[in-house]
Amino acid sequence: MNVLIAIDSFKGSLTSLQAGNAVKDAVLKLDKNANVLVRPLADGGEGTVDALAEQSGSETIRLTVTGPLHHPTIAKYCILKETKTAVIEMASAAGITLVPSSERNPLEATTYGVGELIKDAIIRGCRQFIIGLGGSATNDGGTGMLRALGYEFLDQNHNPIALGAKGLKDLHQIRTDSVLPELSACHFKVACDVANPLCGENGCSAVYGPQKGATAEMIKDMDLWLERYSDITKAISLRSHKDHPGAGAAGGMGFAFLSFTNSVLKSGIEIVLDEINLEKDIQAADIVVTGEGRLDSQTVMGKAPIGVAKLAKRYGKKVIAFSGCVTDRAEVCNEHGIDAFFPILRSVTTLEEALKIDNAYKNLTATAYQVFRLLI
Repeated sequence: MNVLIAIDSFKGSLTSLQAGNAVKDAVLKLDKNANVLVRPLADGGEGTVDALAEQSGSETIRLTVTGPLHHPTIAKYCILKETKTAVIEMASAAGITLVPSSERNPLEATTYGVGELIKDAIIRGCRQFIIGLGGSATNDGGTGMLRALGYEFLDQNHNPIALGAKGLKDLHQIRTDSVLPELSACHFKVACDVANPLCGENGCSAVYGPQKGATAEMIKDMDLWLERYSDITKAISLRSHKDHPGAGAAGGMGFAFLSFTNSVLKSGIEIVLDEINLEKDIQAADIVVTGEGRLDSQTVMGKAPIGVAKLAKRYGKKVIAFSGCVTDRAEVCNEHGIDAFFPILRSVTTLEEALKIDNAYKNLTATAYQVFRLLI
């Protein structure tokens, strides 16, 4: 039997590779001659760097960059050596989890550190990029990132504007004289699973500003500033797409990539599946195993297990999924390619105990063993 295992991480517990190996242990316990392939998986968000770094021929880079509140922070990204592709999660340098809840303020938060990661990768010879958006503390329209790459954002006196969204209120001119020349040769696949425009009632300020610490007055101001920013961008870019689906992702980072770089915004799981060439492995499999920490009605909205399932169904493969827990609405996953799913908790327990790596690994292996008794 050929078994392909591609499970997303059980967040707060098992990594993608650990979860995959737990199922592999169960299969090989039943049939030591089974051909079991474990492929690390992520959906373009948190864990994407770790998942792709687990592939052979990758290098993880750790770098001190400017954090969201302008303090030094250690961020990481990975380089896939075969294709010289840099994989970067913006949350590593500008994530909301890097900011204590009492200090969250999108007027101050900057994406400058994300640009520093990109610049470092360019210096190391990378020209292909996978960028994971999401989980940001920022609403600066990506101007911090672009400044680190050489773009100049100036006020009417030709002085640099402040970092953070507050600087946009003084924006008068964008200059490109000092942009890294290598940037024009770079291509970015940007993992984006939201369709928000840059501005308006569905824009980044109104929809995501509150969770980043924005007040109603801040939201109104930032929306006006971003509108003017998009107008000023038209003077230097024919790709100023404030209404493009995803332009408002991560506080306007989608707009920055679309307007200032050679970029395409795509579903995160599609980007990852293409990168790891999972389609080839699926064709050779008799059964496909996927899953994530929690299966619910949101899983069908671009999450990794459904991406795997849809690809598997293209070749008529059976798909089973494992998860830490499921909700009452999880059955919708059956309508999107997962033939059957199985929660792994085996007794009443606390969340703390369930998330312990040893316990989760044991529970997943034991559940997979029982399921595969029916299949082998």
